[in-house]
Amino acid sequence: MKKYCTILLIIGLAFNVSAQTNQYKPLLLKSAAYKHYVDRFNSMEDENIKQAIPNDSAWDWMKANIPLFDCPQKNFEELFYYRWWTLRKHIKLTEKGFVFTEFLVPRTYADKYNLISSALGHHLYESRWLHDKKYMDDNLLIWFRGNDGKAMKKLRFYSGWNEDAVYNRYLVNGDKKFIVDLLPELEADYAAWEQEKKLPNGLFWQYDVRDAMEETISGGRKEKNPRPSINSYMYGNAKALALIASEAGDVALAEKYIAKADSIQYLTKNKLWNKEQQFFEVRKEQGDTLANVKEEIGFIPWYFNMPDSSQDIAWKNVTDIKTFCAPYGITTADRSHPLFRTHGCCKCEWDGAVWPFATSQTLTAMANLLNNYKQHYVTNTNYFDQLETLVKSQYVNGKPYIGEYLDEKTGVWLKGEERSRYYNHSTFNDLIITGLIGLRPRADDVIEVNPLLPANKWNWFCLDNVLYHGKIITIIWDKTGTKYKKGKGLSVWCEGKKIAAATTLKKVIGKM
Repeated sequence: MKKYCTILLIIGLAFNVSAQTNQYKPLLLKSAAYKHYVDRFNSMEDENIKQAIPNDSAWDWMKANIPLFDCPQKNFEELFYYRWWTLRKHIKLTEKGFVFTEFLVPRTYADKYNLISSALGHHLYESRWLHDKKYMDDNLLIWFRGNDGKAMKKLRFYSGWNEDAVYNRYLVNGDKKFIVDLLPELEADYAAWEQEKKLPNGLFWQYDVRDAMEETISGGRKEKNPRPSINSYMYGNAKALALIASEAGDVALAEKYIAKADSIQYLTKNKLWNKEQQFFEVRKEQGDTLANVKEEIGFIPWYFNMPDSSQDIAWKNVTDIKTFCAPYGITTADRSHPLFRTHGCCKCEWDGAVWPFATSQTLTAMANLLNNYKQHYVTNTNYFDQLETLVKSQYVNGKPYIGEYLDEKTGVWLKGEERSRYYNHSTFNDLIITGLIGLRPRADDVIEVNPLLPANKWNWFCLDNVLYHGKIITIIWDKTGTKYKKGKGLSVWCEGKKIAAATTLKKVIGKM
């Protein structure tokens, strides 16, 4: 009993300290205006699993930690707060610090503390916007040093873009010391991947189940196939290590990882690109031939800005109802393929059903395409439409819900309620912040904002209380100037000072 009380005291102190350290204030929005969402979320459930921050502390934690979002389309707004509310459920306090879980219920294949590595990249991208960085700092230090100073045993149980995500988190919080200090562990992780999964030809292989994408059309649980997913991840990880090495002042190390990234890029573009289907595909271990099936992992290379412009044609498929565009989202495989949805149901099939894990990867990649490539296959309207479909899919009986995966035609979620509810396996708020609203994280003191909201959709929105490089950023769109009374059009504010503006929804640049 004494031990149990001590643990509860530690949890309470940890939360109270964290909640009281918020020194940042929003410019425009009032947090109290959004409390009703949390009251509703709390009333929707019988809270049977409590971790570091239970429901009765959720609102205080959110006030201290999250950006605020205001828009005329209330399902977007509600989902924004719901996804912070659910993310908070997965913060667990251990004797070594905080961790982020994937499932609330224990899983037999998890590492210590119920940790699972498959969505660590998603956890990093999403949580990088929390004001208190201690939660993810602890989580990373446990993943990379929590096993008697070494990495956790199952860090590489699943493929991951962890080095890339660590660097992209740095682009938001600016904590150079942390990433430089972690560099030796990140290097060791990359080297272990090379030893375990690199083929003689330079490509990386993975079982589809260890890509967190079991039961695919292209592969199998025991097939050692080079896949666009893991090769994109390793490219992104190498680029990130080069950039972290540069921050550390190690030019030779940076050049080493640039060379590794260049090699993977060349091999992926030449070995995994199907010229006939004009799509990145799995290469079969047996026969050394392409699988000849379009799968959603073919969009992942753009998550890391790896392809060249000649390969942008692949994106014509994302809006094609015969290929990937279904009523309830982007399917994980080509709808026209004869093996589409042939693996049965409800055993984690990636042969066509919609997975938020993959959808958030594809939408991040699509935002990169719209920001960094000159192409005519995808527009801001396409991005909004897919994001809106993702929003609508996250409701069950009129209530917000996030689970594992869903039927592409009916929207029915395909796993048990107890196992899958609040599944922490995707991003959503990062898509709102960096995609729809368009805050594009950078290492310098320049703020770049390029909203992907189509001009004819909303007359106003506000993203406020965004902690970016240690300062509070506010982004306002007010078509007429009457909603927020801060001027007409788009404006970007840093610590209450306007630093960029435009009369229309367009890319703007400002300096902090």
